[in-house]
Amino acid sequence: MYDYDLLVLGSGPSGQKAAIAAAKLGRRVGIVDRRDMIGGVCINTGTVPSKTLREAVLYLSGMSQRDLYGSSYRVKEEITVGDLAARTQHVISRQTDVIRNQLARNRVTLITGTGRFADAHTIWVNGESGHESRVTFDKAIIAAGTRPARPDSVDFDDRTIVDSDGVINLEAVPRSMVVVGAGVIGMEYASMFAALGTKVTVVERRDRMLDFCDEEVVESLKYHLRDLSVTFRFGEEVAAVEKHPTAALCVLKSGKKIVADTVMYSAGRQGQTDDLALEAAGLQADRRGRITVDADYRTAVDNIYAVGDVIGFPALASTSMEQGRIAAQHACGEPVRALNELQPIGIYTIPEISFVGKTEDQLTDSATPFEVGIARYRELARGQIVGDSYGMLKLLVSPADGRLLGVHVFGTGATEIVHIGQTVMGCGGTVDYLIDAVFNYPTLAEAYKVAALDASNKIRNIVRIEG
Repeated sequence: MYDYDLLVLGSGPSGQKAAIAAAKLGRRVGIVDRRDMIGGVCINTGTVPSKTLREAVLYLSGMSQRDLYGSSYRVKEEITVGDLAARTQHVISRQTDVIRNQLARNRVTLITGTGRFADAHTIWVNGESGHESRVTFDKAIIAAGTRPARPDSVDFDDRTIVDSDGVINLEAVPRSMVVVGAGVIGMEYASMFAALGTKVTVVERRDRMLDFCDEEVVESLKYHLRDLSVTFRFGEEVAAVEKHPTAALCVLKSGKKIVADTVMYSAGRQGQTDDLALEAAGLQADRRGRITVDADYRTAVDNIYAVGDVIGFPALASTSMEQGRIAAQHACGEPVRALNELQPIGIYTIPEISFVGKTEDQLTDSATPFEVGIARYRELARGQIVGDSYGMLKLLVSPADGRLLGVHVFGTGATEIVHIGQTVMGCGGTVDYLIDAVFNYPTLAEAYKVAALDASNKIRNIVRIEG
């Protein structure tokens, strides 16, 4: 008899949900992770700390209130790393307690240490005291997560040259910073430090940033970041970073040189599979440490599943949770529905971005007719109340039947109100539902009605001319 019906490696969002889902189905479940990493990268160095840092920056810098009180408004004149870290550590400790409580309440055994496969039904757990124990299982789910990729050519020291996990542990708010990589993580941190008054330069080898987002929204973000003195160097690559006693010198392949207190590399992420001894279980990972799975998140070995960032795209906490739940139900032989294809994307820049569905470029490339409806926050009472004059909501609507094809939001509360559009799309609703619905006043959600009326009026004008 095995020690556990299901053993989960990793306690991040996907691992937690997998373990709890199996426990609720009456299985004996164990979850393996280090004591200092309960909650995974998400809670300790990634999603939760970075989003908490963002809230601290928004509050202390007074950034969200400057439309009302002037560009010089600040809650605190000199913002220190201690100010930012206090809020971050508070949230991390609270969330860690919540996770421990959830696991205990569902009778999931927490095995502290690091695990490596001995075979397809056994792992060795190296405990924190150095003691090694053998644990057997019927089914396993690998939810080991990822770490920031560190190019061999870069001499990281976690002080002057840092990765996206190390940036939250800086000893002081830098006066200047180079962010290498204009992906989601790079742009989130670039906007946060720019709001703190850091002079930020973003270096990106591609010609644009966030190319999967709506182009108009990205241009709006770029405009706001330039207003915060962010400099963009697109089509550029870093050739070398030289450490000097007081700063770093970033040398680009084009010959340009940039002096900065801190250089942050955001060069993608690497699956944390190096120490799992996958080959002992009959598995292997690709060069980025990712594990291949099928539609049910099962690996090449029938009794072993993999979920979350370690399997690659989309590598979001939100989707990882669902992957964990689905994999656990499948491993337990329970009927399960596939992951819904309609998944929102949230980018916590300042201002934030969120969208669901198709972009204008995607619809144009597929020759799908659409009409655009736009609502601007400055035209909403709530937009004026919260001091957001730049936010916008864009609806992409099918002129044939009024279905929503895409929802794109930029500004205050974007990651929250996008779910209204997601729900309408998921239920097969049309623009008429939004026109007829009554929204609380004053709210930002009212933007849906304004944008729906805008799109509907444009479609009506076309029908009138053609009719």
